[in-house]
Amino acid sequence: MHARIRAGDPDAFRELFRDHAQLVYRHAVRTTGDWTAAEDIVSLTFLEAWRLRGKLRDEGESPRPWLMGIAVNVLRNTGRAARRHERALARVPLRDVLPDFADELVGRIADSDELAATKAALGQLRRAEREVFALCVWSGLGYVEAAEALGVPVGTVRSRLSRARARLRTLTDSELRRRSGRAESLGTGTEPGGAGGQVQGGRTAAARSNEERTR
Repeated sequence: MHARIRAGDPDAFRELFRDHAQLVYRHAVRTTGDWTAAEDIVSLTFLEAWRLRGKLRDEGESPRPWLMGIAVNVLRNTGRAARRHERALARVPLRDVLPDFADELVGRIADSDELAATKAALGQLRRAEREVFALCVWSGLGYVEAAEALGVPVGTVRSRLSRARARLRTLTDSELRRRSGRAESLGTGTEPGGAGGQVQGGRTAAARSNEERTR
């Protein structure tokens, strides 16, 4: 398989894509929180894999670590480009800034609140810890595979992952509490009507009244 990829065998690349495209896609979705951006990451990763096919070594039974190493580099490069883009937009007058639909896309994922909180917490980790966590926990690579993908010793992967797990647990819990508190504060405003502008019985009574009107 490795030799066929290095030789540019189209069937070998179709097999590579078939076996690993979803792995790269899930890794990109979880890292970026953006479904559309993740599709671009997959395309760029396999384009880079084609361009760099001659550098694939014969170590290991699977090209997965090599491919995920390329995906990590693509994410780094696109992340830098995105930050440059954000800084450029910040210099544009407010009326000319385009809306950001990232939150809407994240909302399509089943547990959007937890993913968003985790993504925000991940953003507070060091990049090295973030990459190890995403590869080992979200994408299921072993320590040896992750070490090969990142070009670091296995011991470094272990220590980075341990630190990332500990910090991420605390940061995610804090972020979820912050979001929950914000949601509760938005839902405690007074309702129109009733004495003093409030509905007797609160939100439950209002919901019951709506149900009775729709019967």
